Amino acid sequence: MLPSPFQFERPSTIADAVRAVGDSGDGMFYAGGTELLLALKMRVIRADRLIDIKGIPGIDCIAVNDMNEIEIGARCTHRRISGDSVIREHVPALASLCAEVANIRVRNVGTIGGNLCFGEPHADPPTMLAALNARLVLEGSKGTREIHADDFIRSEMETVREPDELLRVIVFPRPAGPVTYRRFKHGERPSVNVAMAWSLNAGGSTIRSARVRVGALGSRPQPLTAVEGALRNVAVAEARRVIETALPAALDQLEVNADRHGGADYKRHLAGVLLLRNADEAIIARTSWLK
Repeated sequence: MLPSPFQFERPSTIADAVRAVGDSGDGMFYAGGTELLLALKMRVIRADRLIDIKGIPGIDCIAVNDMNEIEIGARCTHRRISGDSVIREHVPALASLCAEVANIRVRNVGTIGGNLCFGEPHADPPTMLAALNARLVLEGSKGTREIHADDFIRSEMETVREPDELLRVIVFPRPAGPVTYRRFKHGERPSVNVAMAWSLNAGGSTIRSARVRVGALGSRPQPLTAVEGALRNVAVAEARRVIETALPAALDQLEVNADRHGGADYKRHLAGVLLLRNADEAIIARTSWLK
């Protein structure tokens, strides 16, 4: 099946792209198109105009900024992120994640921004970026605004982004401890995924704070707040035992949708298993982080 007819435009600046897409909802930004073009061909969605943003400079850069934060341009492909030296040095778990997204064709052209904006519940990057306390910078006709990754996805296939807002860059603090990610896949998408980021004290012996996010269970990544609270100011050597104690109550609080990826109880169980594997990996990774 072919998509409905549409106009195709190639602006050279973000401002031109925002003007071209308009606020009526009949235009859509286009970069990799791995999800968008498939949906258009199936006529699940319709666009009167596609705004190609591949020619816009400055939205495919990766760098550490003056605030010691890592910036990833929204037009960066998964392949680009997986091989970037900054990401490999500071967040190797994110490099590994992007190296395993979907399949090689998707990784070569699919972008991190497109992945986030599509709002697919069974995706890898949203869970990791929420654990990293990332902020998403949007540019639209009303100006610039920042949305925390935790708040970006509103529900299944729906985000808080307005139709005329372009996701420009993703920003997060340079990790102050190990970052880990585990998933269980069903086909090319995760049935359950878990990301965890620790902030350690100067000597690396104590967890000052932790962020834990579980994805693919409901419509958006969810925090395990009970586990995060239990890990605060805990010795690294005690982390696994503390997680095991806090885990049952934390899992009970999760919103879990039974779907073709598994039943609710099964997916909760997987989330617990993956979190404990994250903990084991983080304990080992702590040594490398201190070097």
